[in-house]
Amino acid sequence: MISRKVYIYNTLSRRKEEFIPVHPGMVGLYVCGPTVYGEPHLGHARPAVTYDVLVRFFRYLGYKVRYVRNITDVGHLEHDADEGDDKIAKKARLESLEPMEVVQTYTIAYHDAMRRLNTLPPSIEPRASGHIIEQIELIKRILDAGFAYESNGSVYFDVPAYNKKYRYGILSGRNIDDMMANTRSLDGTGDKRSPYDFALWKKASPQHIMKWPSPWSEGFPGWHLECSAMSEKYLGEEFDIHGGGMDLQFPHHECELAQNTASRGQGGVKYWMHNNLLTVNGQKMGKSLGNFTTLADLYKVYSPMTIRFFILQAHYRGTLDFSSEALSAAEKGLKRVLQAAKDSKTLSHSGSGANPEIEKLTESVMDALCDDLNTPVALARIFDAVKFVNQAKDGSLRLSDKDFETLAELFDRIVPDVLGLVDEVQASSEEKTVEGLMDMILEVRREAKSRKDFATSDKIRDRLNSLGITIKDTKEGTEWSI
Repeated sequence: MISRKVYIYNTLSRRKEEFIPVHPGMVGLYVCGPTVYGEPHLGHARPAVTYDVLVRFFRYLGYKVRYVRNITDVGHLEHDADEGDDKIAKKARLESLEPMEVVQTYTIAYHDAMRRLNTLPPSIEPRASGHIIEQIELIKRILDAGFAYESNGSVYFDVPAYNKKYRYGILSGRNIDDMMANTRSLDGTGDKRSPYDFALWKKASPQHIMKWPSPWSEGFPGWHLECSAMSEKYLGEEFDIHGGGMDLQFPHHECELAQNTASRGQGGVKYWMHNNLLTVNGQKMGKSLGNFTTLADLYKVYSPMTIRFFILQAHYRGTLDFSSEALSAAEKGLKRVLQAAKDSKTLSHSGSGANPEIEKLTESVMDALCDDLNTPVALARIFDAVKFVNQAKDGSLRLSDKDFETLAELFDRIVPDVLGLVDEVQASSEEKTVEGLMDMILEVRREAKSRKDFATSDKIRDRLNSLGITIKDTKEGTEWSI
């Protein structure tokens, strides 16, 4: 029985709301993932860590979580423009590669960067290019509902028609007059009835690399469409939380909300969450400003756990300014926490009773996380626990058995399992041990299969599966994942 109340700031209502799941005991979470056309950078780290902690926390509370994070790959236009280059296709042309080569290269790089940050893999990670049929079917439903129109082989969402029945701009707080004043003049907008209508399907030009057949033309989906189609497929017409960076609130999430409502008659998402962006010395991060940092370069100077700790020091909706001084301070803070976690295992303790100051630590950490995932307050309470560990270590504080259990819950469960902060040296050693054991087990299974002892082979597979380890036989060998 999940008894704790969790509060989330809902961008749609612009206030904190008690989290009440669509299905009791279950959480459906959809997060907008990366567009994989370049090396993962510091800007990718904040949403990854934010929603990783959210997933870990819900699971700690006892919820079953289906975490869906998409990959935006080939065929789409550049984000908020209905005209222009597909970034992946552009890079493929520049480097004389197939678009899927670009996608695969940078998807692998992204996964590796996220693994080093100790973020859990999503339950499902769909790619936009693998869901063209679903996107076409969604367009048909929007057309049938009267909120879209075809023009010269392209299909556009009719914002004024939608706005008459519903309200366009409810998520971002914008209105059509504001959008008209800020609309750029773009080539090809003559196909639109209104300049603020957005593309659901674009007829491909001859030079466009990735394109698919549709009832309207050979072309490709608009950028906003993929998340509406994939979130519905994997989480249903109504689900709990849709997350992403604040930069996606408009136009991407605004358009998603409109597409959902137009095709289903409801917005489909109960809670919209948006993490704030990273700045560098007070400036927005960008290649043109010369302050763009890839995670691979950053990992050469600071450990991934330092970066994770640095991100958690600020509330996910607050500003977070990146600087070498801030990361150095985070590095020192992380060392204190990890050292206390190590020391807490060896502290002497005896007797009944409980120190009231220690007893309330776990509760205060949980209260902070239940209050819109307030990680900086949670970390402040953990530093209080660090002080108690150090006092017990130097003999100035005597711990009871209950005190020891409280500190163990903080340092053995909440710090590594919820906040995802681990000793990287120890984790690396454990990872190598697991890999060695798996190599040995899979070798035994291969030998059993070669003897046609399929009963033993299947037994090994099923036992591994019961432990949460999935194995998959391929032409290249056997792959496994936890």
